[in-house]
Amino acid sequence: MLQLESLFQSDAMTRRTLRRFISAPNAAFLVAEHQGRVMGNLLMLTRRDTTLARIYSVIVSPAARGLGLGRELVVAAENEARQRGCSAMALEVRVDNTVARTLYERLGYALQKPLPGYYEDEGDGLRLRKPLRPAA
Repeated sequence: MLQLESLFQSDAMTRRTLRRFISAPNAAFLVAEHQGRVMGNLLMLTRRDTTLARIYSVIVSPAARGLGLGRELVVAAENEARQRGCSAMALEVRVDNTVARTLYERLGYALQKPLPGYYEDEGDGLRLRKPLRPAA
């Protein structure tokens, strides 16, 4: 997990932060494997006082790009959020991350709010949101 976190230029989580999130009852830490190796992960957070879930972090190893692991992780997080009674999912994405933005748009996420200077390196972000229909 720490190797994947090191792929972030900024805003990477520390070992301590990862441990805290992994054991938190309001967090879901999902892992994607390919050929027996962890190649991606996603951290989703929920809160008791809202039915909005939030994708906090998604990472896919460059060696696994194009395999659909990012999509698998996001869809699995949406299913987990539904099981927890959530009716919507939100996330933040860098404006310049066109690969992630394209994925989220294809999955039905829509712009909720621009976030100028949102990231640690002053990079601009976007807040996206998607309503979650109840599981069938």
